[in-house]
Amino acid sequence: MSGRSDIKGDKPARSTLRDVALLAGVSEISVSRVMRDAPNISDKLRDKVMAAANSLSYTPNRVAGALKNQSSNLVAVVLPSMSNEVFPSVLDGIESILNDQGLHAVLGLSEYDRDRELKVIRELLSWSPMGIILTGLHHLDPIPGMIAQLDIPVVQIMDIEGAPIGSAVGISHSAAAIAAADYLHGRGYRKIGYIGAWSEKPQRSKARRRAFEARLQALGCPLVASLISEDRSSAMVGAQTTAALRQQHPEIDCIFYANDDLALGGLFHALAAGIDVPGELGLLGFNGIDIGKATPIPLSSIETPRFEMGREAARLLLSSRESGNVIKDLSFKISDGKTA
Repeated sequence: MSGRSDIKGDKPARSTLRDVALLAGVSEISVSRVMRDAPNISDKLRDKVMAAANSLSYTPNRVAGALKNQSSNLVAVVLPSMSNEVFPSVLDGIESILNDQGLHAVLGLSEYDRDRELKVIRELLSWSPMGIILTGLHHLDPIPGMIAQLDIPVVQIMDIEGAPIGSAVGISHSAAAIAAADYLHGRGYRKIGYIGAWSEKPQRSKARRRAFEARLQALGCPLVASLISEDRSSAMVGAQTTAALRQQHPEIDCIFYANDDLALGGLFHALAAGIDVPGELGLLGFNGIDIGKATPIPLSSIETPRFEMGREAARLLLSSRESGNVIKDLSFKISDGKTA
């Protein structure tokens, strides 16, 4: 992929509050009030202003006039959640590189909500960070334009299958899904189910499930059933969905989970219900978090290099001006526990 130096001359001008006001046909004060989430704003005004702002890829500029031309020591980091071990490990990796360079991560959480992500990114960019790290490759249309107007490097993490805005570092989720299907098939499982959460909002999770399903079909043992919870991922949700899926499909002899939180819940349910793992029911997680290695029966999982992913994302962000945009596959490995 070409580096940012190849396109720097094409940097679009940063849209201003006045530009938004003119396009929306409202006053600059009205735009300012909408952007600040001031009270007593009508839905009609808010919708009109936000439509204009999104059309112009507008971000506020909260940096004082005297500082506008100075380099920021902030790096914007947008993650989906901090409620499990996955993304804290990524953030630790990012911080381990930034700290040595006198830089500081400013964190925003999207909760796997694309509209919320847009709002979070707009707010973070308003502080003119020196770069931004995003999760995944799928974002709403205004976001690439917002980043381009600031002319800052961007690195997207977790996924490498798609068209990144800048650099990307992560794993191939389709390759991981194929490896999971081959692993379980090789273990002798033929009646396999799948469990996910978050209404499967992460595109990479959905792509992984579909690749897993396609591989099982090719191996001659089609996926028996999948159950995708609307709730955020947790061990409790994993226990509940495991019980529900087995009740609906008692023939299932193995379950592949979207992540280890869910898989650990499945393991806890099995232990409480007296289900023989892996004799009666095999379990395979995803991510390879540490707690899964410390359970009474160590969890089998597809292990991803989350800390190194964070470190590499920070490295790519800092070197992008010189080296250009790259896509880096950190691969994965099967953590061969005792549950599958």
